Amino acid sequence: MLQRLAHFILKVCGWTPVGDLPDLDKAVFIAAPHTSNWDGIWLMIYRVALDIDIHFLAKHTLFWWPLGTVLSALGAMPLDRGVSASTVRQIKEEFAKRDRFWFALSPEGTRKWQPHWKTGFHRIAKAANVPIVLAFIDYPSKRMGIGITLPPPRDIERDLQSFREFYEPFQGRNPENKGAIEFPPNYRPSCGPE
Repeated sequence: MLQRLAHFILKVCGWTPVGDLPDLDKAVFIAAPHTSNWDGIWLMIYRVALDIDIHFLAKHTLFWWPLGTVLSALGAMPLDRGVSASTVRQIKEEFAKRDRFWFALSPEGTRKWQPHWKTGFHRIAKAANVPIVLAFIDYPSKRMGIGITLPPPRDIERDLQSFREFYEPFQGRNPENKGAIEFPPNYRPSCGPE
């Protein structure tokens, strides 16, 4: 019922889902560009419409009843940034203990303009030795979906070039908020968790 409703919402609002889900047991999915609160809403509707079993982080303060129950059912995992344990380590452990685990996040980390992407997704993929799947949302064409898969091992420059080439044609709801596809100049995956 919920899946049909999600399909209906996408159709009525003019959105077209594109791409095929990868045949992978484990992967880090990234979604860009992320320039509006609407991105998460549309991608969540997409997730329900395609019945994708994927997990993502949400602020631990959102996990109050009944919202916490809904978020958990949608795949959300609570994140408490005040806890000293590394988020990268926590997600790596989730990959290690599960036979199948898809994890998604936005590399931009915020809807506002930033000079570079956050590196957590790259560190997680490297630490767990899993592929990175590129997902997108494009407001002018009203398309969203799954694109290419980048297999391990991770290479910073090669991966950045792939990200730039793939995401170049896509435009967010607020294009002025889209920053450069760069990592911080001091980023090295071996430098430890973010």
